[in-house]
Amino acid sequence: MMNDFSYTRAHEMNEVPLFLKQHQKNRIIGGGTNLLDLMKEGVEQTHGLIDVNHLGLNEITPTEEGGLLIGATVTNSDIAFNEDIEKRYPLLSKAILKGASPQLRNMATAAGNLMQRTRCYYFYDTSTRCNKREPGSGCDALKGINKIHAVLGASDSCIAVHPSDMCVALLALDAKVHIKSDTTYRVLPFAEFHRLPGSTPHLDNNLKEGEMITGIELPKRGFPKHHAYVKARERNSYAFALASAAVGYSLNDSYLSEVHIAVGGVAHKPWRDPEVEEFLKGKLPTKDNFRQAAELLFKNAVGRGHNDFKIELGKRVVVRALEMAINNEVQE
Repeated sequence: MMNDFSYTRAHEMNEVPLFLKQHQKNRIIGGGTNLLDLMKEGVEQTHGLIDVNHLGLNEITPTEEGGLLIGATVTNSDIAFNEDIEKRYPLLSKAILKGASPQLRNMATAAGNLMQRTRCYYFYDTSTRCNKREPGSGCDALKGINKIHAVLGASDSCIAVHPSDMCVALLALDAKVHIKSDTTYRVLPFAEFHRLPGSTPHLDNNLKEGEMITGIELPKRGFPKHHAYVKARERNSYAFALASAAVGYSLNDSYLSEVHIAVGGVAHKPWRDPEVEEFLKGKLPTKDNFRQAAELLFKNAVGRGHNDFKIELGKRVVVRALEMAINNEVQE
């Protein structure tokens, strides 16, 4: 049976941080595509919801630096099909269109995509032990059916993975997250927004009490010439990634110059390794060089049995994405 909860529609920005501080189980709702599922399953015991869809955060606007600012409540579909996004940041558009279904993309919001929680079986099953759902209870995924679980950055407390496609592209693009409380405003590099599990896997991100996302900033450069998003999954429709890769790079006289590689489906947060990108700089875009980079990216990967295959799969996905980016091929 669902617990009772309150519903409030925010009309001014400052109402939201104050509402969040009133009770530790108060939550923001945009599209609700993940939050409502968590409430129905009894995973999220929400005290109150505050609707932020009427705060004027549903636009994509240019920044003074030459990039774009995506408002927190812009839907995933509106991002993917925005003319400027498709032209300047096609990697982001392609990644979004690989996620969920059209119906969900029409509801899901930009900020909600960042805030969505893992789809770990044990997290959703309240009869099992899960440190993310109930800190200190244990992790049944460690010795359980862990086919979809992390091979990078995991801990003995949690091996869940972050489910987003959009976030992998945002990491590769060096996006920034705009965050507001009732007294402060800050901008956080995307790489610093999500957390690795460590001993506190119940903390998915670095938002502080009373803070909300107001927007996502894209830099001026978006790799329109050489980019690719590759997603390996068990079925083509409406499935989360077993491994994915978002890549963008520049070529200078046929040699790789700036290289960005982010991978998803393999860690508690979208994963990126500057050492791998530095390795590829100044090299030719050959399959051998790409394979060496993929080996370097997964050099510290650890399988837990059922998910051992993810290590090799992840490497192949990275190589494929790097190859496809030469000619901007589209994954079928």
